[in-house]
Amino acid sequence: MTETQKHPNEMSLEELEEMLAKRKKAEKSRAERERKRYESERDKMISEIIQEAITLQDQIRNFKARVHADMDMQEQILQDYGKIRSNSKGGFQIVDSNGFLMVKRRRDTEPRWDERSDKGVSLLKDFLGDTIKKKDVKTYTILMGFLEKNADGDLEHSRVMELLKYEDMYDDIRWIEGLRLVKEGYSSFLKAFGYEFKTKVITKENPDGKWQNILLNFSSL
Repeated sequence: MTETQKHPNEMSLEELEEMLAKRKKAEKSRAERERKRYESERDKMISEIIQEAITLQDQIRNFKARVHADMDMQEQILQDYGKIRSNSKGGFQIVDSNGFLMVKRRRDTEPRWDERSDKGVSLLKDFLGDTIKKKDVKTYTILMGFLEKNADGDLEHSRVMELLKYEDMYDDIRWIEGLRLVKEGYSSFLKAFGYEFKTKVITKENPDGKWQNILLNFSSL
């Protein structure tokens, strides 16, 4: 405390109020400076991250376009050499001469089910509920599970494929017709070509090498 500064016990009520007001003003100014400093540093960090993300997005977009064009060309070359199966729908992979680098193109599709599959499911459930449920609840539960729809209200292709393994189990017309309609009501369309990039890593534990993905999916890293 300086010589000119009074002890609070020596101050009048007005002087105390004035001192408290000055302290509140100083605290408010300090808090405002801290807020501005924090927001400035935060905004600078966000700006740098977003700008880098935009740059990387452009690089990845250009890279994907380049890979797609190169793999289209490679597909044509392989077709000319007769190295792609006649029933191939665009998916294939290529490996370098040393067997350590691989690029794989996937054909990513999405299933579609039309009104025929809905009618087929209705017939199948009618048959299973009338006949199988009374005889074998366990089998009924399993088969009904294959007919469950996903959150989008569609059948799951993998489940239907499992159901078709039981195709020869029953000769009821509802079972036969139901499965036929489900199969006829199915189609798929190409969403996009997906790509995988791999390198073969040789270790002491795995001298023959093991393929490892080069991950370009941010959430996978």
